[in-house]
Amino acid sequence: MIMLFSQRGGDFRRVGNMGRRSTHTPQQLRDLILDAAQSIIEAQGLAGLSAREIARRIEYSPGTIYNMFQNLDDVVLHVEGRVLDGLDQRLSEVLTSAGDKPPAQRVAQAYLAFSTQTPRLWNLLFEHHLPQSTQLPAWYQQKLETLTGRMEQAIAPEFTDGTAETRRDSARALWAAVHGITSLATADKLTSVTSQDAVRMIDDLVTTYLAGLAAPKH
Repeated sequence: MIMLFSQRGGDFRRVGNMGRRSTHTPQQLRDLILDAAQSIIEAQGLAGLSAREIARRIEYSPGTIYNMFQNLDDVVLHVEGRVLDGLDQRLSEVLTSAGDKPPAQRVAQAYLAFSTQTPRLWNLLFEHHLPQSTQLPAWYQQKLETLTGRMEQAIAPEFTDGTAETRRDSARALWAAVHGITSLATADKLTSVTSQDAVRMIDDLVTTYLAGLAAPKH
């Protein structure tokens, strides 16, 4: 059943059978759309997402979605923003808590754990592609910068020499390596290149990398 909607005083009203009504503010309606889109992606992956399916779940017409977002890509980008925020919160908690292992190891393991706990949402960050002529919005790029900054924070205690730019480049190189192992593990392809599990492999990677940073420079 498709619900019609009307807008009055900045709010959207959902009108169903027998005169049943419910009113949502624009922000509430955006949240409803994103909640539904996220739920669909978690259950079916990106391939299962459509404006019609979102509309069916929230009981609004498909046109309502395009009053709130530019297009379906915009909806997906905002779901990705939620995923990035969740990942950033996880890494931030790791950095501010005590642990036996160096911060870089704990951040890397938290990244791996996040990908295995929410595989379809994590994969969404890399399988969704915008049209070539479309640039990522500034708010999205800022979230990416914040995330890469977490690894920079993590290696800072070990990085006693070099400039801030060198530290940033080193953090991104380590992040890329951790991501590579995580991608293989999530795709169940890691056994084709090593007998080690992902946790052990990431620990070995980060330990070796940090040892290289601490080694005397000649």
